[in-house]
Amino acid sequence: MIKSIRSKQIILIGAIVLLVAFLFTRDIKGLVKPKEEPTAGVPAGGQMPSEAPSINLDEVSTTGKNLLNASLAAEITSLENTFKSASENKKVPAAKLLAQKWDDLEQAVPSALYLEIVATKEPNLNNWLLTGEKFLKAFDNTRDSLLQPVLLQKANSAYTNAVAADSTSADAKTGLGITIVNGMGAPMQGIAMLMDVVKKDPKNLKANMSLGTFAIKSGQFDKAITRFNSIIAIKPSPDAYFYLATAYENLGKNDEAIDAYLESKKLAANATLSKFIDERVTALKTKK
Repeated sequence: MIKSIRSKQIILIGAIVLLVAFLFTRDIKGLVKPKEEPTAGVPAGGQMPSEAPSINLDEVSTTGKNLLNASLAAEITSLENTFKSASENKKVPAAKLLAQKWDDLEQAVPSALYLEIVATKEPNLNNWLLTGEKFLKAFDNTRDSLLQPVLLQKANSAYTNAVAADSTSADAKTGLGITIVNGMGAPMQGIAMLMDVVKKDPKNLKANMSLGTFAIKSGQFDKAITRFNSIIAIKPSPDAYFYLATAYENLGKNDEAIDAYLESKKLAANATLSKFIDERVTALKTKK
């Protein structure tokens, strides 16, 4: 019986991973339990290797430009040439322009690398937060097992620098906690950091969302339900309802799951999500 329930959970979570990877905002991570399906490149214990491969900006740029039309690729090349030839006091504005351009094109990796250049040259809380956030977004988006460790390490480094700049910053602590739980250290250390943020700021959505998704990934569905209900009470969102529905479904609370799925569908107003949710709702209704 237990084995059957566990198998059902694995299948359900696998389906959600595919949906989340394709559909939701970049802040949402997949829902694979680490012990069931460890991320490629991450040891079984969940910690990233201490030595991750480096990222070559020129190679990343070339790869990114190959995905663009000729006009946009030429525009990027022109901006890059301006950056490379700029005097030292003009490097930062040129790097900021490239970071924004890559971000506009939904390419987080090169954007993050240019933000890192900005933060290195002008180290302050805001610049390190922007850098960490972009590297974390890139980590969330990529399915490249060789790229994931270095993106997470860079996010961790950026948030570490942000905490050093302001040890009271909730954003810095939240970002650092997320990187630690994802593999940059002992998971409980990261959880403790996030819990400390929530203790001081109960309405901190990012920290609460991270704790909720980590609860789901570790199979603590009751805790996830409590967490996501709290998030929804603060600010309803399609991803919060979606995760809430996932937790309910894994506990066999089908009526509650259906209600949460439908709220997610209504708020997201996305055709792909609507199709997926309609299929889930139909499946759940047949189990009644």
